[in-house]
Amino acid sequence: MTASNPKPINSARELATEIITKIDTRKAYADLLLDHVIKTTPLTARDRALLTELTYGTLRWRGRLDGALRPWLRQPLEKTNPFLRNLLRLTLYQLLFLDRVPDYAALNDAVEVAKAHGGTKAAGFINAIVRNYLRQESGLAEPDPLNSPPAALAEYWSHPSWLVKKWLSYFGRKETAELLKSNNEEAPLGLRANLAQTTQEKLLHRFHSKAIKALATSWSPQGVIIRSSLPVNRLPGFDDGLFQVQGEPSQLVVYLLGPKPGERVFDACAAPGGKTTHIAETMEDRGEVIAADISEKGLRLISENSERLKLNSVRILRADCSKPLNEAFQQPFDRILVDAPCSGFGTLRSHPEIKWHRRQPDIKRLSRLQQKILNCCAPLLKPGGVLVYSTCTLIEDENERLVEIFLQSHSEFVLDDAAGYLPQSAKAMVRGRYFLALPHRHNTDGFFAARMTKVS
Repeated sequence: MTASNPKPINSARELATEIITKIDTRKAYADLLLDHVIKTTPLTARDRALLTELTYGTLRWRGRLDGALRPWLRQPLEKTNPFLRNLLRLTLYQLLFLDRVPDYAALNDAVEVAKAHGGTKAAGFINAIVRNYLRQESGLAEPDPLNSPPAALAEYWSHPSWLVKKWLSYFGRKETAELLKSNNEEAPLGLRANLAQTTQEKLLHRFHSKAIKALATSWSPQGVIIRSSLPVNRLPGFDDGLFQVQGEPSQLVVYLLGPKPGERVFDACAAPGGKTTHIAETMEDRGEVIAADISEKGLRLISENSERLKLNSVRILRADCSKPLNEAFQQPFDRILVDAPCSGFGTLRSHPEIKWHRRQPDIKRLSRLQQKILNCCAPLLKPGGVLVYSTCTLIEDENERLVEIFLQSHSEFVLDDAAGYLPQSAKAMVRGRYFLALPHRHNTDGFFAARMTKVS
């Protein structure tokens, strides 16, 4: 086989290993890579499903898989050829978590994939490691959450040890174990009914009339959960702007902001526009919503979503919101939303690769950035105006602690009680005076928000 005519990659296992290797070595995102491969590779529906299962399953359980592999390797996994280490992870995922394929078949497939990519030596390496594991396989017992060391919880539930330690101090042992378990489950797909065009009830009826499984959300009054394998852009009503992809807690953040028709609202760090368009809908498309982001690609997404949803009150601004913005605006805003860049640890069900990409130093770096953005946005708000700060992470340094630091240096702001501004169905989603959505309690992404009023 010549370099100009390489062996084509066709099987779901080969494709999944390629994707996981790119995620491992380039810090790429699984959803983007999967979407590209599915769109450009001829695959049966069964192979598409298997590709998705193998990719996300291996990423979710990488920590436990690495622990199972470690005794059979002469050198650390990190020093093993990237493709082969991820092929080992994927193969063990099949052996440990999937029962549709016999062990011998999973092993044979792995050996063939290794041979195609690295020759007989690579095939022999994979064969030896997997056979040794199968001969002496012993199940890993679930650790007692009340007494086990953090490292045991981290390996069994497949999370970094440093993150588990943070959550143990933040949530306590029992709740941390429930959170770790929930993070390895599949996330529901949430939509927001565009109230400028339809209602939650009408949207559900439209889906049901097309035999699409859908149900009303538990916490948001205008959300819909989809149980369908159809791509979002092929769901009925997408082209007509009847809905926007948006998780429940993200929808609830705009209820905290409480925008009114005719107001001027600033949405900092706005891409891809889920909250921006929700703000415009809530304002009945009357007033002005300035959507700022540093990314040109992100701004294009905001523009596309606004156009599809038939919203005319959104204005796009390319800006770095961590730098002073006073000169960009002639008058102050009624409300400001800072949905800040964050570590994303509330979204591990949808983006399990984040567990392995993020490091502890990232928390300090992001906290500094979040504080800069808040400090730059605060002067843009008029007295009596509302500032909402939100993240999709569950790290205290990026959430409560950061808000407390902000309030200490900005005496003109007071912290409101989030429960007083949430819909009746979601008033229990609080911790103290803050909004807090949790995967294990609410079957949503993890989300945090604080509502503050500028009193002077």
